[in-house]
Amino acid sequence: MKNIFLFIAVLIILFQVSTNAQYYFVRGDIKDAETTEPLSFANVRVAGTTLGTSANKSGEFELKIPEGKHTLIVSYIGYISDTVQINLDKNLSAIVFKLQQTKITLPEITVVPGENPAIGIIRKAIERKNERNKLLTDYNFKAYTKGVVWSDSDLEGGRQSLNIGLGSKDSVELKINGIIENESEGYFSEPDNYKEIITAQKQTANLPSSLNIFTGGRIIQNFYSEEISFIGKEMPGPIADDALEYYYYYLVKTLAIDDRIVYQIYLAPDYSSNPGFTGDIFIVDSTFDLIKVDLQLNRAASTAGIFDTINVYQQFNDYNGVFMPADYRLYVHANILGLTQLALELNTILYDYNINKIISDDFFDEVIIKVLPGAAEKDSLYWSQTQTLPGTKEESLAYARIDSIENLPHSFWDDFSFLSTRMSFSDNFTVSAPLGMYHFNRVEGHAIDFGLFVNDLLKQRFNSSLKMNYGFADKRFKTDFNGSCLLGDYRTTKASVNAYNKLNTLFGESESYHEFFSSLLSLLNKYEFRDHYYSTGFSFNLSADVDPILRLNAGFENHTDRNAYKNSDFSFFKKNEKYKDNLPVTETTVRAINIGLDIDFRKFIEDGFFRRRIGLSGSYILLNANVKFADKNLLKNKIDFTTYETTVRGKLNSFGSSSLEFKIFGLFNSGQLPFQMLYSLPGNIDLTGQRNSFRTLGLNEVVGDKIITLNLDHDWGDNIFRWLRIPILKDLELQLNTYINAAYSDVSAKSKRLMPISTTTFKSPFLEAGFSIGHVLFPMTFEFTWKLNHFNGNNFRFGINSQLIY
Repeated sequence: MKNIFLFIAVLIILFQVSTNAQYYFVRGDIKDAETTEPLSFANVRVAGTTLGTSANKSGEFELKIPEGKHTLIVSYIGYISDTVQINLDKNLSAIVFKLQQTKITLPEITVVPGENPAIGIIRKAIERKNERNKLLTDYNFKAYTKGVVWSDSDLEGGRQSLNIGLGSKDSVELKINGIIENESEGYFSEPDNYKEIITAQKQTANLPSSLNIFTGGRIIQNFYSEEISFIGKEMPGPIADDALEYYYYYLVKTLAIDDRIVYQIYLAPDYSSNPGFTGDIFIVDSTFDLIKVDLQLNRAASTAGIFDTINVYQQFNDYNGVFMPADYRLYVHANILGLTQLALELNTILYDYNINKIISDDFFDEVIIKVLPGAAEKDSLYWSQTQTLPGTKEESLAYARIDSIENLPHSFWDDFSFLSTRMSFSDNFTVSAPLGMYHFNRVEGHAIDFGLFVNDLLKQRFNSSLKMNYGFADKRFKTDFNGSCLLGDYRTTKASVNAYNKLNTLFGESESYHEFFSSLLSLLNKYEFRDHYYSTGFSFNLSADVDPILRLNAGFENHTDRNAYKNSDFSFFKKNEKYKDNLPVTETTVRAINIGLDIDFRKFIEDGFFRRRIGLSGSYILLNANVKFADKNLLKNKIDFTTYETTVRGKLNSFGSSSLEFKIFGLFNSGQLPFQMLYSLPGNIDLTGQRNSFRTLGLNEVVGDKIITLNLDHDWGDNIFRWLRIPILKDLELQLNTYINAAYSDVSAKSKRLMPISTTTFKSPFLEAGFSIGHVLFPMTFEFTWKLNHFNGNNFRFGINSQLIY
């Protein structure tokens, strides 16, 4: 019996060795036979299979295929394909393919007066595209993607962001400062089911794996599509159904690949102010399939000219009569206001297609990108056995240089800046910086602030902060502690606690002015627009995803609120004037139970650590509902109340890159609500304005416990000026936004008895409308708003909406 087990074990080991040894690499170069120049991005295919790859810019390729006899076909437009047969039983290297240029006689282009020969070719290509799309119901593929970032200064990656410092203006100083590589599998099924699984990741040490989700299937633009999106702008594809109404086409010349004629056609938008593509597309004769694009985005498609070059290169291979993307090359160069330069090279190869092999609908869910556990932990042995694009010597040196720098010990002074609000001691521990260590208001006077912050401890599961401050006028020391722990495989359950003894801003949830801006107004102009009160207490909350679209939360709060008083009249100027008195609040202790839910239909990405929703670029609807319950008997409150609060917000794409954003808010209270817990309609101080606020109302001008608000904002971008082709304006990239706001507001008799002031109510809906104008390069917009009813002395308001004050 022991001998049998031993025999079986040996067989298993031999089988595993045999299985692991079944695939080998073929590596080599592809060159022009006469000039020996490399043929960049030439195609390499294995005859009779869906295996293949493309060469890199230097004409180098590598291909992973099973052992045995194979026929390799190397092709390039304008050349005769080269075919070689191999019997693969080991890795093959240094194979050189030398392609001969086609020598066949090509028909001359005959131009008939009044007829553009390219138009007929494009019409047939559009028909062929529609036939092709009808044939395509399901497919899956494998992909390898490499992104190389060149810049003139160092890069640092956050969890979902990339930070770059200021650098040199000299383009020759650009060097590789970041690399990402990943291997993925993509799946598609009609009508729009899509999912991609990342099986392996690696990146330079300055970039986190959570940024390495730019996969071949997710980011490539399939030029067989009707609409193609780049940097937030939708543009017709070169063979979209309406492409002939949008682009001008010109037949440049006829080429050949083997004995097949290929048409090279130039295209550009009919109107230069319309965003779109310029460059060449290649369509094969007889079948009129699109087989290659080499395009650039025009100036109108590049936001404010920040991107001076956006080049897209894509080829398609024939898989049993269906042309599918074989590769995707993207080159972007950005000159950011002349302060720094950034270039991105993105290269993807797609291979091993399975076309129209039915994929079960159960396979698709809310996850569109999933990073497998351990994908970021693949070692060098794994990558040496994976089909990739050959790396360059410069890339290898960049990996070594960046990784060695990141491994050096960092000191406190490496990240120190007088203009920062935080200073880092390590990746997980920061403290307040000089800009965040002082504020002023008429209650505390001059106040010193200091905070300790712990982020992403225990594999990005634990976060906490302790904020402390002392006011020299009220002579009080205040603290505010927050802690949270994230649970679950994708950290979708959150337990949080908050304990505090602090000064609160009255109705602070209705405005978002920066504290630095508020302090500056007080010190320089003796104008303080906020009121304050003291609050001591604690709260805890538990929230969790119970369904891909549903998140529930429950919690408890206990706080005692007390009046705060004006203690300082200090200001650098207007020394003889006095600040207004601070508004009193309802002095009481509140104990309340909170329950709520969030509904979010957006799909999400599982990046190996977190489950995060895709961005807010497309249409979406979000819903939030909360109930706060405070009872005299159960919770021993002096007053009891129940508030119901609901918010529905979303965005609907309208015309081109224009969109309509909406927000509906409702609050209803039953019982006697303390003054400081009423809802204040979001207003503004003079000469300012902010999105989803009432521009013609002042701060805290309207408060209540029965509220309904509606905010509609239509972002036109620069489309109106382009569509109307208004001279000069159509090319300035001015951003136009129109909006209308409505509100109903009232206060119950019980809550009104606790109010220290009277308030305006809108028992018939209040209406205002306006527009804003700005530019993408400037951090502010100018707003013009008119009241439509409830007129008084402030029926029109001009305001500046700027990130500098919020």
